[in-house]
Amino acid sequence: MVPHMEPGGTELTGAGKPGDYADESLVPALLFDLDGTLVDSVYQHVLAWREALEKAGIELSVWRIHRRIGMSGGLFINALLRETGGKIDPQKADELRQLHAEAYKRQSKQVRPLPGARELLRHLASLKVPHAIATSGRMETAGPNIDMLGLAPGTPVVTRDLVRYAKPDPHLFLEAAAQLKTPITNSIVVGDSVWDMLAARRARALGVGLLSGGYGADELERAGAYRVYQDPADLLYHLDEVGVRP
Repeated sequence: MVPHMEPGGTELTGAGKPGDYADESLVPALLFDLDGTLVDSVYQHVLAWREALEKAGIELSVWRIHRRIGMSGGLFINALLRETGGKIDPQKADELRQLHAEAYKRQSKQVRPLPGARELLRHLASLKVPHAIATSGRMETAGPNIDMLGLAPGTPVVTRDLVRYAKPDPHLFLEAAAQLKTPITNSIVVGDSVWDMLAARRARALGVGLLSGGYGADELERAGAYRVYQDPADLLYHLDEVGVRP
C-alpha cells in the first residue's frame, strides 16, 4: 500500500489523510445578517424610515429607501440626504435614528421569521457548525427579532452597538468570527443585500446571497455572492453546496 504523501514528501497519517474531515477547523462558520436574511423585516424597516424622514421634513420614495436598507444608520442617512441635496448634523441624525426606532417598534408586530430560518439554525446547531448573527441594527430594534429565532444557547450575536462601523464595512462579520474563534477566511457570510456581500468581500469571507430581502440575483452576484438562494429554507436544502456536510 502506498502511503498518502503531502507536497514535499511528508507522509500523512490519521486525520491528515485525504477524505478525513474529522478536523473541526475544516468546518466553515456561517455568519448571518438578520433583517431580510433570517427575519422578514425589510419592508417594516423601510416604512419606519419613511415615517422618520417625513417627520423631519424629508420626502423620499419608498424604493429609494429600500435600496439603502442594510447599511449602517449613519451611512444610510448620508446616502439618502445626498439624493435630496440636503445636509444634516450629528444631532439631527441621532434624532432620525430614534424616530426610526420608535416607528419600527410599531411595525415590528408584523415581523416573522423567514421560511426555514428556525429550521436552518437548529440544523446547524445539531451538526455543531459554528454560526453567529451580525446585524447593522442596534439591539433596541434587533432584540425582539433575534428572540423569535430560538437561537441555541451561546450563539454569538453582534449588533451595531458592539462595533465602530457597520456595513458595508467588515467590522460586524470580523467581530462575529472572532467571537466564534474561527478564521474569517473560513467563514461564509449569508446576507440579502449588496452591502452584506461588499462587507464579506472586504472581510475576505465567502458571500452567499438570499433573495428574501428584495435584491435580485444578478445584483448580489455582481457584489460578490458565490451562490444565491431564495430564502433560508432554500439554503438549508442546498447546504452541501457551501461546504456543510450532513
